[in-house]
Amino acid sequence: MSLPQPVPPSWKDLGKSSNDLLGKDYPFHGTSLEVKTKTPSNVAFKAGGNRDSKSGAIAGDIEAKYTDKKNGLVFTETWTTSNALKSQLELENYLAKGLKLDIATSLTPDKGQKSALLNVIYKQSGVHTRGAFDVFKGPTFTTDTVFGRDGFLFGAETAYNVTEGKITRYAAAIGYNAPEYAVTVHGLNNLKTFTASYYHRVSADVEAGAKAVYDTKATTSGVALEVGTKAYLDSAAFVKAKINNSGVLALGYTQALRPGVKASFGLALDTQRLNEISPTGPTHKVGANIVFES
Repeated sequence: MSLPQPVPPSWKDLGKSSNDLLGKDYPFHGTSLEVKTKTPSNVAFKAGGNRDSKSGAIAGDIEAKYTDKKNGLVFTETWTTSNALKSQLELENYLAKGLKLDIATSLTPDKGQKSALLNVIYKQSGVHTRGAFDVFKGPTFTTDTVFGRDGFLFGAETAYNVTEGKITRYAAAIGYNAPEYAVTVHGLNNLKTFTASYYHRVSADVEAGAKAVYDTKATTSGVALEVGTKAYLDSAAFVKAKINNSGVLALGYTQALRPGVKASFGLALDTQRLNEISPTGPTHKVGANIVFES
């Protein structure tokens, strides 16, 4: 008798462990600050700002989120410094178990830009499927499905332009998830770009991962490779390091200063240009991120 299968990850979360290891907690692109608070009435507020180290531009947003866990309702309203008004309404497990409805809209009055995205998500034992309808772009209908059994994962995605009456994008993926490691292979951009990612929890305190990308349409031949690791120093701090085949070394350090206060620092070094006295273009980068949460 076969055991019940867990709900597999969504299409966008295939290879998430490796992507998070190599992509998160490296705030070397600038300096950012986040403040998060919660009220007794299930309303959460978040205000954030970021200064880009390259352009010097400062951007920010303020967000209010109301959550009704009993009815599976979440309503989020966001206002950005570019005067974009964003709204999102989520309803999960209300009409049927495993079914989630999601409506996301955006309006920028100054530029006359608007968007509306309708999402339907259904997940059950062994299957996770999503459908998204972009009202103003195309309109375009995108769907993806992931099947999982005994740790093996199989997924596919396709996008259909309603106006043109043709498929504009398709992709596929295969992977395997185990408690200590995960392997995922993607065929993206109409099977013209291929990625392979690997994640391994070596021990309770050490994680390692790698990702390789091969683009058949790239002007330069070869495979882009990136490897990284994460080590917990104690329960309140960890360090991360990664390097790619272009010689860019990135370091990250995150420390919980006290309950509700977390600081992260990032550094990126172009190891092939360390000896240049006056290098042209972007070379070394440094940044920080501070989060206050109550």
